[in-house]
Amino acid sequence: MTPAARLSAAIEVLDVYLSGTAAEKALTNWARRSRFAGSKDRAAVRDIVFECLRKRGTYARLGLTGRGLVLCYSTENAALVDDMTALFSGEGHAPAPLSEAEEAGLVQTRDTASDEMTYNMPDWLSGALKSSLGDEAVDVAQALTERAGVYLRVNSSKGSVEGAITSLAKDGVIAVAHDVSNLALHVVENPRKVSASEAYTSGLVELQDAASQALCAGLPAAKRMLDYCAGGGGKVLAYGDLNDAALFAHDANPQRLRDLTPRAKRAGVKVEILTTKGCRKAAPFDLVLCDVPCSGSGSWRRSPEGKWSLTQAALIDLMEVQQNILREAADLVCENGVLAYATCSLFRQENEDQIAQFCDDNPSWSCTFERRFSPLDGGDGFYIAYLTQK
Repeated sequence: MTPAARLSAAIEVLDVYLSGTAAEKALTNWARRSRFAGSKDRAAVRDIVFECLRKRGTYARLGLTGRGLVLCYSTENAALVDDMTALFSGEGHAPAPLSEAEEAGLVQTRDTASDEMTYNMPDWLSGALKSSLGDEAVDVAQALTERAGVYLRVNSSKGSVEGAITSLAKDGVIAVAHDVSNLALHVVENPRKVSASEAYTSGLVELQDAASQALCAGLPAAKRMLDYCAGGGGKVLAYGDLNDAALFAHDANPQRLRDLTPRAKRAGVKVEILTTKGCRKAAPFDLVLCDVPCSGSGSWRRSPEGKWSLTQAALIDLMEVQQNILREAADLVCENGVLAYATCSLFRQENEDQIAQFCDDNPSWSCTFERRFSPLDGGDGFYIAYLTQK
């Protein structure tokens, strides 16, 4: 596909998304219809679509359409801006030429920008971000418009950071150490080659965000650890690499755990998967980690569609789920154990406010530690709090 044809494809996908179809589904359906598109073409179209979603507020100045978003994207892309006439020529598979109104709109400047344009999220969310982060909110919002980095966790039981860097390089993957966590690597070249590399297939490295790694590395040592909202199991595997503990994993949706067993085998870690009933039977645990369902605002670089689809009602529902999980998990913790509450959210409503609410409702519990991880440090945004019984 030519660069112009890729822009046309992105316009088509974005129009389908804006009509109400999830972005991933719109991309998948386009790829199935477009057998002529190679892997590089599919990746390029995906990159354009996700860049437009990350900066949807800024790019919507010509109107909220696929064409409007892609036009604005193109004028801010150094590799495309000098070839706008050729790219938007209407010839072959290229998008139609620019109209006079579009040309005027692209060069028009505004004296003031709306919060949606500045923060690239709906106004009600930018308000929540400002009340949660204060003066840092604008910088964090800007960080969320940038493409997320690819991070790996070195499995220390399999080798060293230096050895992992060397092994990856042999397969064309260039990675450097990252200071957020001492086992974290930042992939700076050829991230799409990671899954086929010897370092990955042998279990020497695992895909995991750097801040998520730091969160796991800071968890207290325990003899029996339960990851209560385990999802794919990345956190329980990271914890098991650093601690000699009996490991257990649970998720309300067992399908999310389907890859955990092969991942654990590759990493050389034993994890017992428990049902909800099994958790109660196996309790108590010294450490119960609850990485609860949340807005995902700290990871909107990876999933930018989330900030445009989240509603106030949905956030309220999520907060109710979070409290329910805390209450359930508290019953699984031993007398001197730790209940760890985590989100990949930037919002106080899902973080500090939830901990305060739980402690008010359960006065025998108190918060002994809490920390935020900012997207400004390179990884995703996370929050972690430790709760213990008085």
